[in-house]
Amino acid sequence: MKLSTICSLMLLPTSLAFIPRVPSLTNHRSAVGSRLYAEAEEATEEEAPASKGAEAISALTKDVNTVFSLEDINKILPHRYPFLLVDKVVEYEEGKSAVGVKSVTLNEPHFTGHFPDRPIMPGVLQVEALAQLAGIVCLQMEGAEPGAVFFFAGADGVKWKKPVVPGDTLVMEVEITKWNKRFGLAKATGRAYTDGELAVEVQQMTFALAK
Repeated sequence: MKLSTICSLMLLPTSLAFIPRVPSLTNHRSAVGSRLYAEAEEATEEEAPASKGAEAISALTKDVNTVFSLEDINKILPHRYPFLLVDKVVEYEEGKSAVGVKSVTLNEPHFTGHFPDRPIMPGVLQVEALAQLAGIVCLQMEGAEPGAVFFFAGADGVKWKKPVVPGDTLVMEVEITKWNKRFGLAKATGRAYTDGELAVEVQQMTFALAK
């Protein structure tokens, strides 16, 4: 063996001591995992909604005024429990439109059979509630009088968008599009919402006053 080769071999361990240390893959994975976990935990804390409490939630409707209370409605509509489907009116423009509220509760008798394991407010009752709200407007117009009986004569363009269930607040709006005081005929459109989403709409409802 040449002397130069022997000298190189003797110097090898010393040279290796100057090679930079590379962090182990295990330590790298551990550091990355810890960082990702911390970021996920921070994101979860940011996304978690803060509790509002009963007072703040109740205050969401503090600016909504009652125009006609349930007692007032009883003086206008001939309907009574269990078929009175408007609890109060919160907006009203004489002879033109109204916004009303129906609080849906499990105590209503139709939920006993519709359906026992999944209570849903029947769609026809949603339309009836809109018709009653329209009646509150019509029965205070010239040619009609509060307490009069009016018949549902037709409903066109009815669409249901989502189920209405116990616990929902059905917020309804109607607009009178035609009123013939001579024959006691009225036409109206209607929509109802729960939690800000459209639940049912009717393009045209037709009513006739009983003679």
